[in-house]
Order: sequence, then structure tokens, then C-alpha cells
Amino acid sequence: MSIYDKLAELQITLPPVAVPAAAYVPFVQTGNLVFLSGHIAKKDGAVWAGQLGKNISTEEGKAAARAIAIDLMGTLHAAVGDLNKVKRIVKLMSLVNSTGDFTEQHLVTNGASELFGQVFGPQVGAHARSAFGVAQIPMGACVEIELIAEIG
Repeated sequence: MSIYDKLAELQITLPPVAVPAAAYVPFVQTGNLVFLSGHIAKKDGAVWAGQLGKNISTEEGKAAARAIAIDLMGTLHAAVGDLNKVKRIVKLMSLVNSTGDFTEQHLVTNGASELFGQVFGPQVGAHARSAFGVAQIPMGACVEIELIAEIG
């Protein structure tokens, strides 16, 4: 099954690449690696603002991370032209806007990790990752995730 068939089965439509909000580019390719800049959580087209442990639950944070994964796939599609070229989702780095006592950043990040596994399968979609709690993310977003992928 192609990646696009899997996306259709999951009723996922890939968004266009977002315009950068500062002095950076959405992606850079070097050799067979594609580095995607951090994508912040959006809900209904606006920044999904909030702080885990204060006014966003772990389940909401997980949904925000899943939404970011969809945006990341849209950018990855723009970068490589065909998601079927992806040989491996190599690494995710997740930043979770959270209070000092919130310790479920890893569970929030599962929202993205699990979707990559569903879409790309266990061989290509399984990846290394880091999940950090941070004091703030640009525009008050609840989660930001960046991605590295290998293409062939």
C-alpha cells in the first residue's frame, strides 16, 4: 500500500507548507537526509496555545502532536515530492510547553510517533526521538516538533 493510500484510509489530507514565521527555511536536504524545521501545533488554522500541566491535558497534547505530524508530512511531501521515497523517519525532537512539575512529555509526543508508525509502517516509521519539557514555545504553542528523514 502506498503512503498516500494509507493517508486516504486514515482520512488525512496533507496541508501545504507553512510560511516560516522567522528567519529560517521549512526544510533542508543534505545527501539523503531531509531536516524539517520545527512545526508548532495548530488547531482550526490557529496556534494551539497552552501549557501542559496548567490548561492542556496530556490527551489534548497528544492530539496536538498528532496534528503536527500531519503538518510535518505535508512539508516532507513538499521537500521530496513523493512520500514513498522516504526510507526512514530517523528522528523526532519534541518540545512540550509544560509546567515544571509536568512529566508526561513522552506521552504527548506519542501522538506524533504513533501516527508516523501507522502511516509509514514499523520499519520505516519507527524512529529515535527526544521529548523535552520547556518553559515556553513561540506564540504560546503547546507543542513543537522537528523531524529528520532519510530518502532513497
